[in-house]
Amino acid sequence: MGDCCSDKGCELEEMKSSHAKILWTVLAINAAMFLVEIIFGILSKSTALKADSLDMLGDSLVYAMTLVVLNKSTRKQASASLLKGVIMLVFGLGVMIDAFIRFSMHTVPTAEIMGWVGFLALVMNTVCFYLLWRHRTDNLNMSSTWTCSRNDLIANAGVIVAAGLTAATLSKWPDLIVGFVIAALFMSSSISVLKRSIAEMRQIPSS
Repeated sequence: MGDCCSDKGCELEEMKSSHAKILWTVLAINAAMFLVEIIFGILSKSTALKADSLDMLGDSLVYAMTLVVLNKSTRKQASASLLKGVIMLVFGLGVMIDAFIRFSMHTVPTAEIMGWVGFLALVMNTVCFYLLWRHRTDNLNMSSTWTCSRNDLIANAGVIVAAGLTAATLSKWPDLIVGFVIAALFMSSSISVLKRSIAEMRQIPSS
């Protein structure tokens, strides 16, 4: 009998165990940051921060679903990835609606709160991105999970830029524009994930 760790089945189990540990870590980080950003997004009246908080909530749900199907069949993993794409699309539409509502208002968000919270989110998402990086090509679920993390960094940077422009111009427009950009990023990523999920499901033989 060969050593267990030279066996493909053992290697697969080790990979799944590694995925689970990483996913639990990034899930905890995203859930905590969702609470921080939604609270300060409401306090600062920032559409961009609220959009980023919904991003965190969406990612938390994504990571939770990925953990649920980690040891499931390829079909179930593809179905979970499909659901992730739908969730991302729904949150993108939610951000768009919030931004449209803010168009009729004249409140300027608090730039200082936006900047500090955005920076904290950027630091935490950089940790998540680093943890997920080497697993991004392992399978469809880890690939879509890494895509979420990559988008988070872009959204966080956008919030920081919006905070700086808001402080400089005392205008609501930087915050609204970043909110729209985050929503567009959501929807673009969701379409990409949906396409890959549907393509993989079509390749799976029906039982």
